[in-house]
Amino acid sequence: MQVNKSIFIISLIICSIGFPFLANNIWLSIITTFLIYSALSLSQDLILGKAGIYAMGHAMFFGIGAYTFAILINTYNVNLFIAFMASGIISYCIGLIIIYPIKHLRGDYFLVVSLGLNIIFINIINNDPFGLTGGPNGIFAINFPSVGGLDLTGAKAIYFIALIFLSVMILLFYRLNYSKFGRAIYYLNHDHIAAKSVGIKPSLNKLLSFSLGTMLAGFTGAIYTLQYGAVSPEAFGIEQSILLFAVVIVGGQGSLIGVVAGSFVMFVLPEIFRSYAEYRLLVFGAAMVILMVIRPNGLFPSKFGFFQKRHLQQK
Repeated sequence: MQVNKSIFIISLIICSIGFPFLANNIWLSIITTFLIYSALSLSQDLILGKAGIYAMGHAMFFGIGAYTFAILINTYNVNLFIAFMASGIISYCIGLIIIYPIKHLRGDYFLVVSLGLNIIFINIINNDPFGLTGGPNGIFAINFPSVGGLDLTGAKAIYFIALIFLSVMILLFYRLNYSKFGRAIYYLNHDHIAAKSVGIKPSLNKLLSFSLGTMLAGFTGAIYTLQYGAVSPEAFGIEQSILLFAVVIVGGQGSLIGVVAGSFVMFVLPEIFRSYAEYRLLVFGAAMVILMVIRPNGLFPSKFGFFQKRHLQQK
């Protein structure tokens, strides 16, 4: 079993590296978008799937990272790497500031507040504060500087940036299952009272998981801006937040495979069936209803408990 798993992983790595040299520009763009939204969905899963925080305004932090990156590059001519790091750090800080006063909220109450914050964010960037966001038109024709003489705006370069970022996220999320923090948020999600009774601090772990999720969303927003060379408010609205929420629910909360599969269904299949792309939300909505009846835990439910048991037995 381990040999087959190793062969699969090696084959996947080889295919991922070779793909941009064999695919045309259209498919390269599609798969790059898939990688970016898979990373974004995983950041949503950290908050919703693993920590059990019903936040439906995640596109706001995606937008904060994207706009931070665009403004620093376009207006202040900041170094590409510094702008990238700033996009995640600022999203992290804003996420921490936002969740601190509402950390006591749970379930539907938190969901409603997060939606309201997403609406506020869209109104702010539409009003073009200090002439930085470009209003409803957004920021276009961003001129990205080279890094060490390398042009990172080419399609292949952005593909590899997105691939590396997603790979790092998958590795971190896999290891999260065996970490003290990962176990803490898992137990808080499944039995808040029991977890609290054994010394797990709900507020601290909630703050940390939410702010880390927003930071990862900010980094993803920077890569998104790098790919398209532009940002506009409609990419970060409520519809996007609902879509990300649905991807995690349908794929399977806390499941790496489920979240990536949900992203594939939502962002790649419409391109394969482009002539029917306008019906993707209708199909996705119908699939959600059917899956919630047939597989209420998602397409690929999380096996966190199974992994933990097996890990302990091997020791």
